[in-house]
Amino acid sequence: MDSQTISSLQKKNSPRKIILSAGTLYTMKLTEIFEVSVESGFDGVELIINTHFENRPPHKIIEKLLKINKIASIHAPFFKLRKWGHGGVSLQKCVALARDFAIPLVNFHPPLWLPPEFIFWNWFRKVKDYQKLIDNSSVIVTIENMPYVGKRLRFNPNLLKKSENMLSFMLKHNLFMTFDTTHMGSHNPNFLGEFQQLLESGRVKNIHFSDYGHQREHLFPGRGILPLTRFLYMLKQENYEGAVTLELSPAELPRKRDLIIASLTEVQEYLREELN
Repeated sequence: MDSQTISSLQKKNSPRKIILSAGTLYTMKLTEIFEVSVESGFDGVELIINTHFENRPPHKIIEKLLKINKIASIHAPFFKLRKWGHGGVSLQKCVALARDFAIPLVNFHPPLWLPPEFIFWNWFRKVKDYQKLIDNSSVIVTIENMPYVGKRLRFNPNLLKKSENMLSFMLKHNLFMTFDTTHMGSHNPNFLGEFQQLLESGRVKNIHFSDYGHQREHLFPGRGILPLTRFLYMLKQENYEGAVTLELSPAELPRKRDLIIASLTEVQEYLREELN
C-alpha cells in the first residue's frame, strides 16, 4: 500500500471535530459555557468576541478559558465594540489573538449594505490576501454566509448575499468560508446542490450547524425544515475535514443546567454518529 493511499485512508478515518459555539449559551458566564462544553462532550468552543472583551485584557480571558477547554475558533465581533474598531480592525485583532494562542481559525461577517458600513467595506474589498492579514500567522480566515430577514419582504442586509458572488470574492482574495446551515436555509431550504459547489471549491473550512423553519433561525436539529441528516452524510462522503460547530439559539435549550447538558450531549452524540 503506497503512502498516498495510507494518507487518504487516515483522512477518511480521522474523527471530525464537534465544536460548541459560545453563542449557544451566551446568557451564561464564559467560564460556565466552557465548563458545559466539556461536560457535554464537545472537542472545543468557538469563542465569540463580545462586550465581555470590551474592558478586559483579552489575553488574560483566553488564558483562563483554555484551562477549561480548547478554543477551536474565534468569531470576530458582529456588532461594534468601541475599543475594537470597525470590522476590518477588529478582524485583524482577532487574527493576532488567534496567532498568539495557536487557535486555528477566525470567522467574520461580511459588511452590511443596510445600514451601509462604508469604512469596513472600503477596507474589505482592498485586502488582496486574507491569509496574510497578520505577519507570521497560520490562522485560517473565513467569511460567513448571512441570512435573509424580514417577514413580508425578505432581504439580505449583507454584501455577497449570493453564493456565486461570495465564492468569486473568496477565490480572488484568498479567503475561506464558514458555511451556516440556518442562514442558507433562510432563503433556500433545499440547499444541498448550492452547498456542493461551495464544498467542491475547497474553500469551506468550518460549519455552523442548526435547523431553520417558519422564519426562525438556529433551531434544535429536527425542529425545522432543513435536510440536516443528508447534509451530514454529504460532509462524510466528501471527506470534509473541518469542524462542525453547533450554534443554537439559547431559547432552544432548557433552563436548568443539567437538562442543558443532556440536550447538548444528545446533539453532540448525533453529530458524531452521523459524521464518523
